[in-house]
Amino acid sequence: MTQVSALSQQNSQPRLEPRPLDEAVYLRAQSEGLSELQARLLASRLPGYTGELAPLVSPSLRYLVHPEQLADGRRAAERIAQAVSEGESIGILTDYDVDGITSHVVIRRTLVELFGVPEHKLHSLIGHRIHDGYGISLPLVERTLSLKPLPTLVITADCGSSDEPRIARLKAAGIDVVVSDHHALPLEGPPPSAYACVNPTRSDCHYPDKTIAGCMVAWLLMSLARGVLVEWGALPEVTPKLSPWLSYVALGTVADCVSLGGSPANRAVVSYGLTLINRMDAACWRAMAARLGADSVPFNAETLAFQMGPRINARSRLDDPYAALHFMLAESDGVANRQLEVLDQDNQSRKAIEADMAEEARALAVPALEANEPAVVVLLEDGHPGVQGIVASRLVQAYGRPAVVLTRAAAPNMLTGSGRSIEGLHLRDALQRTFELAPEALPRFGGHSGAAGVGVPREQLAAFKAAFLQAVGEQLGDTPLYPRLWTDGELSTAQLSLTTLVEIETLGPYGREFDPPLFEGRFIVEALRPVGAEGSHLMMELSMGAVTSKAIWFRALTPGELPSFSVGDTLHCAYKLNRNRWRGRESLQLMVEHASPV
Repeated sequence: MTQVSALSQQNSQPRLEPRPLDEAVYLRAQSEGLSELQARLLASRLPGYTGELAPLVSPSLRYLVHPEQLADGRRAAERIAQAVSEGESIGILTDYDVDGITSHVVIRRTLVELFGVPEHKLHSLIGHRIHDGYGISLPLVERTLSLKPLPTLVITADCGSSDEPRIARLKAAGIDVVVSDHHALPLEGPPPSAYACVNPTRSDCHYPDKTIAGCMVAWLLMSLARGVLVEWGALPEVTPKLSPWLSYVALGTVADCVSLGGSPANRAVVSYGLTLINRMDAACWRAMAARLGADSVPFNAETLAFQMGPRINARSRLDDPYAALHFMLAESDGVANRQLEVLDQDNQSRKAIEADMAEEARALAVPALEANEPAVVVLLEDGHPGVQGIVASRLVQAYGRPAVVLTRAAAPNMLTGSGRSIEGLHLRDALQRTFELAPEALPRFGGHSGAAGVGVPREQLAAFKAAFLQAVGEQLGDTPLYPRLWTDGELSTAQLSLTTLVEIETLGPYGREFDPPLFEGRFIVEALRPVGAEGSHLMMELSMGAVTSKAIWFRALTPGELPSFSVGDTLHCAYKLNRNRWRGRESLQLMVEHASPV
């Protein structure tokens, strides 16, 4: 092993640590009828939570707050209603990721199917990640201004809050821009040239949940527009509500990694949306179920996060995102299957590119690790800009510190980058501080606490890195930085059963800030064999006392590597409980996340 890879390996071995448990939440949960295990899981995921537990434990749409509480919500809805009533040409401008695509579907299907807007009156405007960049980019503005007929209203979703100069240009051309977004606003506030800006993170917004995804903001706005049209008599009162579209909102919410912790709204829409998805009414869900196999149904939040989301994102990472939109909007299984094939091929290409970039990024991270810097900033000269965020996530997982991965941008002498954060660091705030320290080094940035994007002039890279490291250091202070796996303690042999899994699933959905339960324990290896095309996964039988369980450890080995343990050895494992379905039969399977010989 080389010195570089040895240091990388040394720094990437995670420590298993028990989750801190909030005693007050733990006792309250048990007093409200939850089992000891459920109370433990809840108390370790809701530190300091003093609100009602019922909206989190039993998610329901009745806990959604009326969209009238969104600042500018009424004004935006009335402008949309006016455009519908007067037959205006409307542009739908959204981001290219899953949140943006699902927002686009919500807005388009509402306008066409509920409001009766003819297709020829609508323009879909989705930027190309590489050629156009994020948000209301200049190329998107030029494309909008060249449309015939020119739209008189543009509705954005999942973008727009930081795009004042481009919004001003659209306004000057006679186009009203209604912004719907969830990303943090710039310090100067909402874009003044926008006709309205609906964003729950506005300081003057009374909507209580600031963590909802862009697709949820779009859904609330279009729900409000439906109400206005009914009030005006432009739509009959029997016009269906937008609840069927919550299937798309569930996907966008999970894929955008917004909080599923103390958020009744996010938990409600994901729970209800999964119920809708599992009816398999839409061709996109049926096509995905057919691709994954009959044993994949019913879908859960992890299916959305690790199967649906990556395929939709892969398209925009490598090419234009419209195949993803056409897949989500497909009216027949044939169209959905053809579009899914395109997405699947892109996802396979993305995986190969990601593997190469991650290997290079780990090598480039060594100096930061040697210097014990509070963040990793790497430039991949030949890296693909569409895969930056995934590679940054891999660095965070490996080294337990925030990471920014940069590649060359389309604009001359510019770099573009994506960052991912760790618990305890608000990444967007860190970038705001970076801008204050070195404004010339960060002309453009945006995002939220966990993820963000940046634009950096090449000659300012050193200044950006120095300012960013200072900003991160100010936030984190003396926080020790190392990769860790938070566990939920040990299970008894009696708890290694499907009954325990049902007990756990009752608390779902799981996701960001409400992680799926991860347990630890010591097992004796009774059998093991490498599986997979390259032999990189391990299929095992693990025993604890009198109980022997089937187990699988994905990506346990690099191709050609041999396990560091054998039959008869004792392993200290971090694992999840999983339901293995095979030909209609179910059995318990352990999903090993990490293991080391004892």
